[in-house]
Amino acid sequence: MPRILVIDDDPDVRRSLRKILTRAGYDVVEAADGTAGVELQHREPADVIITDIFMPGLDGLQTMRQLKKEGSLVKVIAVSGGDRTGTMDLKEHAKLLGAFKVLAKPFEMQDVLDAVKEALGR
Repeated sequence: MPRILVIDDDPDVRRSLRKILTRAGYDVVEAADGTAGVELQHREPADVIITDIFMPGLDGLQTMRQLKKEGSLVKVIAVSGGDRTGTMDLKEHAKLLGAFKVLAKPFEMQDVLDAVKEALGR
């Protein structure tokens, strides 16, 4: 069963993603920020990571940079609704850092499932 790591500071987003991904047959683990996500990836490697871009502490871009620096080949799906002020969109930066796919919040759950399937090569 493929493992999906969801990194998001919003517990409602994590809960929603866990619910839909678990129903689709995936093993889902969660982290509330990038630091916890990187540590979890070291302990229990996931096949795909879904990370929010904007989070307190180690954000999604920094998380992707850290994993890439460590040589991780895990595919990352980045999600973002823009920054807190609504003036900046870092989706292009996520792509430059190697995000497999970037989804805008709010996203359709089917889009998430499709992105995960694509990342897993299904």
